[in-house]
Amino acid sequence: MAAALTLLALLIEAMAGYPDRLVRSIGHPVIWMGSLIAALERRWNRETGAPALRRVLGTVAVLLLVGIVGAAAFIIERGLLILPFGLIGVGVIASTLIAQRSLHQHVARVADTLDNAGLAGGREAVSHIVSRETKVLDEAGVARAAIESLAENFSDGVVAPVFWMIIAGLPGAAIYKAVNTADSMIGHHNPRFQAFGWAAARFDDLLNLPASRLSALLIIAAAAITKGTSASAAWHTVRRDARRHRSPNAGYPEAAMAGALALALAGPRVYDGVRVDDALMGSGRYAATATDVRAALGLYRCADAILIGLVALLAAALTAIG
Repeated sequence: MAAALTLLALLIEAMAGYPDRLVRSIGHPVIWMGSLIAALERRWNRETGAPALRRVLGTVAVLLLVGIVGAAAFIIERGLLILPFGLIGVGVIASTLIAQRSLHQHVARVADTLDNAGLAGGREAVSHIVSRETKVLDEAGVARAAIESLAENFSDGVVAPVFWMIIAGLPGAAIYKAVNTADSMIGHHNPRFQAFGWAAARFDDLLNLPASRLSALLIIAAAAITKGTSASAAWHTVRRDARRHRSPNAGYPEAAMAGALALALAGPRVYDGVRVDDALMGSGRYAATATDVRAALGLYRCADAILIGLVALLAAALTAIG
């Protein structure tokens, strides 16, 4: 059932996404998770608390978040599946935990804005999908940031929830999304979250480990059948550079994308006024353009189609066995 549910969720999200009017009227599951995380952080992450205590409370917050989200998802899944056409209802809910369509739209907007509104527009557009300081970016920096976000979020926003949905159905994907949201909110290495966000960051690293490697393989496979890209260069770049990234996971899809497109991604960036040095992924051009962003989007669409095909084959095989 989990594989069939995952396929259904992928297809629903690819075709319809999550309409803006629903976000405005009832919010989004990630927003609800974020509200819970923010409430726990405000209550328990006291500046006067000792680092050890804040780390313990941060761990308890993550466990509480996982328990609440997992239990709610389990109840919803079991409750709907006893109804006629219940799988479709679960599929609609599960589709909200996958970000194929929205990721493509946000990154495509960066390319379009760079072309139509110039650097200032590109900086504004990319600021919605990256946490680095965008006011210091030139056009190449904006394009690279968009491509890096596309690669990393293909892993975090698409492959990882799909992977955990196949493993554990709606609860698996919901728990993953809750932890990933917690990491994005409190997993930063700054004085406020250094201790309290430790558990969120470590748990997110663990849950993303299989998806990051799978994402790289999907990008490499897509490069093998996409004109103008190189699967062999993507494979070589992953093997050489991925482990040098400051993130234990982000380097894999970023290195694959960089190698496939003959670009140099990652490297030094600025966060909250602080320069963060990171290894370069790839040895190609540093001067990326809006055209490169569109090439990355083409590679992403192909990799996503391969993912959907693999899930369909798995669902069909399990159905035949069952």
